[in-house]
Amino acid sequence: GQELFRLIRKGRLEWRAEVPAADLTRLQPGMAVQLQTPGGSLTGKLRMLAPAVDPQTRMGLAYVDLPADKSLRAGSFARGEFQLGKSGALSLPASAVQLRDGFAYVYRVGSDMKAQQTKVQLGRRSGERVEIASGLTADAKVVASGVGFLSDGDLLKVVAAPVAPAAAAKR
Repeated sequence: GQELFRLIRKGRLEWRAEVPAADLTRLQPGMAVQLQTPGGSLTGKLRMLAPAVDPQTRMGLAYVDLPADKSLRAGSFARGEFQLGKSGALSLPASAVQLRDGFAYVYRVGSDMKAQQTKVQLGRRSGERVEIASGLTADAKVVASGVGFLSDGDLLKVVAAPVAPAAAAKR
């Protein structure tokens, strides 16, 4: 009752991803998939979704065709991400956002160089950045750090952002 061997036709390999049943509806054949393998990163293509979901784990299988790559071996581990789409977002460093009383605030730099506390709605987080879903325009000047020490109406002095060492070396 156990598998004795597998046939690999013309060196073609596929990645079988286990996907939660709730997320299967967002996947469509032909989608691009970014994979991290022991040999590096590569892009695959979603070929098909399994017609059934495992009733115990509530996971379904997604079959992803992999490009020919000499570093890939059958049976090796890979981690992947399905590219569901891209969208633009207004984001700020997390250090620019002050959380207080269950609300999120940023300090805008007013035309009179005074701090203006502005209530914002937060969206997704990615690393050290936070999406601003509403409450701020893209052209607004905001205080990037030290917001915990500010109060509404404080006089500000705008200074240039420090240049990163790698950026300074390129000049």
